[in-house]
Amino acid sequence: MWLCMRGLLCDRMILETNRLIIRPFVMDDLLATHRILNQTFEDPNKAEYLHERALEERRSWLEWQILNQEWFERMHQPPYGDRAITLKADKQLIGAVGYVPCLAPFEQILGLGIPTQPCGRFTTEFGLFWVIDPKYQRLGYASEAAQAMVEQAFRQLRVKRIIATTE
Repeated sequence: MWLCMRGLLCDRMILETNRLIIRPFVMDDLLATHRILNQTFEDPNKAEYLHERALEERRSWLEWQILNQEWFERMHQPPYGDRAITLKADKQLIGAVGYVPCLAPFEQILGLGIPTQPCGRFTTEFGLFWVIDPKYQRLGYASEAAQAMVEQAFRQLRVKRIIATTE
């Protein structure tokens, strides 16, 4: 369940599963997040991920994620952005999961069950993104976090469908 001080979607969203806590990022997450994202999306053998410029870029990205939690709510927009995935047992950050806007000609994909004639226009759909620290992969954490986010999207946000964008 989402826990929020005001009982609404807000920057205090915390989602708990049996093994995980999904929470907003904080600046103390910088080094762990930087390492996880670089090991997952970059060559982990490159020393570049320790380079000060790369760390500053990640700091900017993390600040943006933190601001998303506040400003999307203030603008009455969907709670787009990534959140930290932490282990419930020791609060260790092991990944990220979040909602992203996806823009494409989804009406051309007949399998999505869109009742209208495909028109080729681009539409915005609710997407889901996740990444897990390589040493915690294949333990079901990504599935557990994604399932929790999907359930909340359908129950609380009442979205029509979710497009998963993670390969």
